[in-house]
Amino acid sequence: MNTRTVYVPTPDGTALATDVCLPDGARPRPAVLIRTPYGRDAHRAELRGWAAHGFAALAQDVRGRHGSPGEWHPYRSHEKADGAATVAWVRAQSWSNGEVVAVGASYAAYCALVTALDASDAASDTARDAASDAARDAAYRDGVPDAVIAAVPALGLAETAREPGGPERLWARAGWWAAHGDRRDSDPDALDRALVDDPRLLEHLPVACLADRLTALLGRELPSWPRLWADRERGRLVELGSTARLPLLAVGGTRDPFAADTVALWHGWGGPARLVLGPWGHRLTADPAAPPRARVNLGSLYVRWARGALAGNLKPTRHGIIALGDSGRWHSTRVPESPADPAGAARSARSEDPAEAAGSAGSDAGCRWPFDSSTGLRLLHGAEFSADPDRPVRSDDLAVPADGDRADRCLLLSPPLPRPLDLAGAAVARITATADTPSADWAVRLTALDPSGRADPLAFGIVRRTGPPGEAADITVPLGTLGRRLPAGTRLRAEIAGHHFPAHARNPHTGEDPVTATRLVPSRRTVNPRGSALHLPVVARRRYVEPVPEICR
Repeated sequence: MNTRTVYVPTPDGTALATDVCLPDGARPRPAVLIRTPYGRDAHRAELRGWAAHGFAALAQDVRGRHGSPGEWHPYRSHEKADGAATVAWVRAQSWSNGEVVAVGASYAAYCALVTALDASDAASDTARDAASDAARDAAYRDGVPDAVIAAVPALGLAETAREPGGPERLWARAGWWAAHGDRRDSDPDALDRALVDDPRLLEHLPVACLADRLTALLGRELPSWPRLWADRERGRLVELGSTARLPLLAVGGTRDPFAADTVALWHGWGGPARLVLGPWGHRLTADPAAPPRARVNLGSLYVRWARGALAGNLKPTRHGIIALGDSGRWHSTRVPESPADPAGAARSARSEDPAEAAGSAGSDAGCRWPFDSSTGLRLLHGAEFSADPDRPVRSDDLAVPADGDRADRCLLLSPPLPRPLDLAGAAVARITATADTPSADWAVRLTALDPSGRADPLAFGIVRRTGPPGEAADITVPLGTLGRRLPAGTRLRAEIAGHHFPAHARNPHTGEDPVTATRLVPSRRTVNPRGSALHLPVVARRRYVEPVPEICR
């Protein structure tokens, strides 16, 4: 096999730097296309891996990044047109058999999806104008891949900037923009260096002007930072995916901040769709201490899935697998309640005693852990607490206050689990609560404490609620999709707070936009344990599967 660099033309004449790695032999091959802003050089080993399995493999720098000329405008650039032009170019090569799989992770997954979905939407418009199925199929075929592998997809500006419930993702966006925004190359350590010079950098107000401070520290401008917060349209790619016909492999991690988007994409996809949700973060890397049985060769899985997708061998269904932590066990899953309707998931949860659920032999059940029960979660302190943005509960510290003096959160604890407990699926917190301010964020953090007391993050969710001050409200906080095996003796600790900083921007509690606010005030909170509960997805009837055969059928 050999690798060479070519420059693929686009409709406006810009030529994009592209590495092409071809298998040995002269016969036409299916192709794999990766379009990335992170540098095509990082994919050379991956290209060789695909080529070793008989695929022509390409990695392309998106417009304005690394080896490709032009201007770089994250999520507002030319990804649709450039991706379609590249797919069409691939199909015109003598080494191509016409089949193309678009592959990518994070922003590169966005590139793959927008090529498939935006172009397919445009193709549908062409077909409607022509009133011809043949015209539709020809247009669809030209610049659209035949299958998509989207790993930890960052689906758009709005999805990456804010949680589904509203609060702004401050730490992650500041880090990404400092590393990649408004520049041709990447500087992964930029935010860390800035924080050394100014440890209170992320406290800068207003958030919209944080780029000014970063400019002073880093010596370069970030003009696109304010536009990040201006975009509030969510769900566009998920909506387009509902009309897709091509196969999708959605890959994510239960520790990835974009896991909810990965699940939503799979849940709404119109064609054959598979979900792999492992015990990973955004980099899809396993815990080095995890046993070998907990590891999955994603490269081999991708190859086998791509072959099945291109051959039309995948069943026209949506199903997937969720890893039960690092246990090496995988649980099969079908399409659940809509991720956009966490309240519906909570309503469908069966009310069970948690101790009974831990040993239940029936069907899978949503187990309700009430706040006012000795077998659920016992209130330690903080039924009344103060959410003070000048002293916010921190996202980077799992330590909790030992007593209720000057409580800054509501703290609850379960008794030890009498038996091991498997969790796989959507978790939800439903709380009855009051704030004395017109706007309030409600952050729920769930931590697993092993018998020795070691704390391990289990689930997190945050939502923003606006309403008349002092009015009690029933608040639903989605906690994401869990995949864990908890040993006997584990305790669950729940924290309900008004901030989760610096992961999320501080709510000023004045009703002003947190991005533009410059004045912060404390908020008095009350949580009514009666009627509040956690709803956890207990695996009662275990359906363990092997990852590759399950995903590739």
